[in-house]
Amino acid sequence: MPGRHVTDNQMRLYMTFRKTDGTAVAAAKASISTATAYRIENDPRLPSQKTAPRGRRRPDPLAAIFESEIVPMLRAAPGLRPVAIFEEMMRRHPELGEGIRRTLERRIRSWRAQHGGEQEVIFRQRHEPGRMGLSDFTAMGEIAITIADRPLDHRLYHFRLAYSGFEHAHVVLGGESFVALAEGLQNALWSLGGAPREHRSDSLSAAFRNLDKTAAADLTRRYEDLCGHYAMTPTRNNRGIAHENGSIEGPHGHLKRAIRDALLMRGSADFSDLPAYRGFIDEIVSRRNARNAKRIDIERAELQGLPERRSTDYEEISVRITSSGGFTLRKVFYSVPSRLIGHQLRVRLYDDRLELFIGSTPLMTLPRGRAHPSGKHGQVVNYHHVIHSLRKKPMALLGLVYRDQLFPRQAYRRTFEALLEALPERQACRTTVELLALAHDRGCESELADHLSAGLQAGLLPDMTELSERFAPDPGRLPDVVVELVPLDSYDALLEADMTGDRP
Repeated sequence: MPGRHVTDNQMRLYMTFRKTDGTAVAAAKASISTATAYRIENDPRLPSQKTAPRGRRRPDPLAAIFESEIVPMLRAAPGLRPVAIFEEMMRRHPELGEGIRRTLERRIRSWRAQHGGEQEVIFRQRHEPGRMGLSDFTAMGEIAITIADRPLDHRLYHFRLAYSGFEHAHVVLGGESFVALAEGLQNALWSLGGAPREHRSDSLSAAFRNLDKTAAADLTRRYEDLCGHYAMTPTRNNRGIAHENGSIEGPHGHLKRAIRDALLMRGSADFSDLPAYRGFIDEIVSRRNARNAKRIDIERAELQGLPERRSTDYEEISVRITSSGGFTLRKVFYSVPSRLIGHQLRVRLYDDRLELFIGSTPLMTLPRGRAHPSGKHGQVVNYHHVIHSLRKKPMALLGLVYRDQLFPRQAYRRTFEALLEALPERQACRTTVELLALAHDRGCESELADHLSAGLQAGLLPDMTELSERFAPDPGRLPDVVVELVPLDSYDALLEADMTGDRP
């Protein structure tokens, strides 16, 4: 057609049709003109073979410096970035101008392809069903999850089977640790119903950091014992070589993208409590596993059976309760009932909780706290544990180390601050302690907090007389017990009947 160049394919079609048809017919079938057909008859070369290579349309700006200055730099420092070379050349030759950067980068890339060193080759692996499971942790800070409007500092423990893609995710409140690995791994294996023959981790790099040789050896032994309990061979990828754990490193991103999408559809990243968020993660992972149900069923048949019971997924530590009404563990102070002062307790340390025992008798469960990133000690305090002593010493509230953690809700803290501004310190402390005592005695912590918030918004300070009457037990709800006394002579009648042998 006029104005259009003949392609190699059209010329091949023409030559094919020309074997059986005349010039004009073959040209029509190949969609070219008869004149073009006669030119092809005279010159049978393909159009691509006739095109002369296009030369440079402007002088090469790197001609004077590439071989003499840039190539020696590339040979001396193979890892040098092109942008660093560009900045050095601009310092040496400012007359070159900023526009040579892309030209320089393309030239360096081409030179390295021809003369550069060998690069590492990634060998794709064929996975057998039931052979390998992988564990790793992934940070969740960029997703910005909140629990009751408070940021949740956490990460996910992620387990995956290499063959079928079965996944399990567990919310971890602290950092990478053996306790988090043990709990998450065992949850995954028991939900799966079997164990692979080999388990690979990333060397627990965060757990080993800053440990002495004895502690590191102990952690290694515990990890090997955990794998041995499930008859799995423990392996680790080389530190810093992420692609050796590629069967789970890549799925980290897929899982987090699925979580982001689900949060967008949910319309909020805030959850009422931690169990609600964990249920949300479980639902997402379950949907992903449903897509691989057939492969998971194939691999499940090849897994090893589980032992009769789970292995230990906690650390056990002994602590002594001090006169402060608590104990300090991992730079966190925990309060307990004062009746335990002087006793030595056994603590089972989990990722998200502490279970306390006196001897072999379980006492209570406490939420696990974390020290501040700055190294400052943290506190996990329950006002129910200390309110009886605080009643006797209300001024202790003013300088109490864990005062902010003592208040069960923000309304109590804001009320104390308002009382300090309006009243003398002694009266403010006494009133605040009376409020906490009222919440403790009457079991009205939430309702009292709502009432205090409403009063603060109205600019009113709490009136203890009014609050005591408001949250006093309702007389209408107390049962009216009427006891009718039986006349004593009726007992004489019963005795006489028994003596005569008459039975009623």
